Amino acid sequence: MGRLTGGDPSLLRRINSAVVLHALRGSQTPTLTELVHSTGLSRPTVEGIIEGLTESRLVVEAAAEPGDARKQGRPARRFRFHAEAGHLLGIEIGAHQVRAVLSDLSGQVLGSLGHDVSESAPADERLERVRGTVAELLRKCGVARSTLWAVGVGSPGIVEADGAVRLSTALPGWTGLPLGERLQRSFRCPVLVENDANVAAVAEHWKGVAVGTDDMVFVLAGLSPGAGSLIGGRLHRGFGGAAGEIGALHLLGQEVTPEHLLSTTGTPLHPLDETAVARVFALAKRGDSQATEAVDRFLRRLVHDVAALVLALDPELVVIGGWAAGLDGVLEPLRDQLARYCLRPPEVRLSALGQEAIATGALRLALDHVEEQLFAVEQTSLARR
Repeated sequence: MGRLTGGDPSLLRRINSAVVLHALRGSQTPTLTELVHSTGLSRPTVEGIIEGLTESRLVVEAAAEPGDARKQGRPARRFRFHAEAGHLLGIEIGAHQVRAVLSDLSGQVLGSLGHDVSESAPADERLERVRGTVAELLRKCGVARSTLWAVGVGSPGIVEADGAVRLSTALPGWTGLPLGERLQRSFRCPVLVENDANVAAVAEHWKGVAVGTDDMVFVLAGLSPGAGSLIGGRLHRGFGGAAGEIGALHLLGQEVTPEHLLSTTGTPLHPLDETAVARVFALAKRGDSQATEAVDRFLRRLVHDVAALVLALDPELVVIGGWAAGLDGVLEPLRDQLARYCLRPPEVRLSALGQEAIATGALRLALDHVEEQLFAVEQTSLARR
């Protein structure tokens, strides 16, 4: 990358600092000479920037490698990005559990922890469960809360840009909740809130089965499924954050409610939870006719919802996550039916991250925020060139 000259000296220094830091993030432990070659900056400039980044604890000197020995003088100095200088947190807030995952500034996971929560728990109780889980995880990992640089959160519902939940039918008292504001009281760093299916899609693209696939749909499969989509590698939220709310599609035809969809008795299925649904699938697997009919209805609904997204977006890959992904017999019928109804059937695969998908995606949200802060100057400057 060529050296930039002219303009505001302080801006130039920030630009060059971002260039050097980016080079360090992309290497293991480069020497000063290697940094000069990779950045295109002068040696005195790189030396000055390394000194400043060291003072800010973003860079530390690394141990010399065996081949670094010189005939005269000390070995060449090596440096590395100091990922331990801060920490990131990803949080899932779900109907039945809350989960938190902790990482360093490179996204390397240091620990995770989940706790059950009642589906009927009010908002205050659920948030208190989140705070307790985070506190326990930080203690477990020996990390001070003050070292957190950013917190990402995945939540059911339509989430506004400021972290408020505009609409959520999954959690009691969640609609209208200023979730970002409530959680911000517990942290001294930015808190970023996003829809759970959206962050799960980001997670699969980062560490799951969608690595290298920039046009994909993640379906958080359940009785009222939601979906997150990446188009050209970028998350598609829609104008108001409601993209992917496919669970409402059945309302267009005034079809049966989820409570009746998997009922084997003709009366609504209560309680309507994963255990009850898994029981229906188990009965169907054993040949129970009423359970088989109920499962067929469920799969038809799921195909209907997913096909609508596939026809609209033409993704390369559809990833099935959520609790339904763990039920035998979901994947093959879905593939067969999408092949029947879609003009260009996508590849369909199960989530590789399972129950960690939402928290992992929330962590990626926090990491993206930190990287934007570290490298924003470089990106802005390059756009002007």
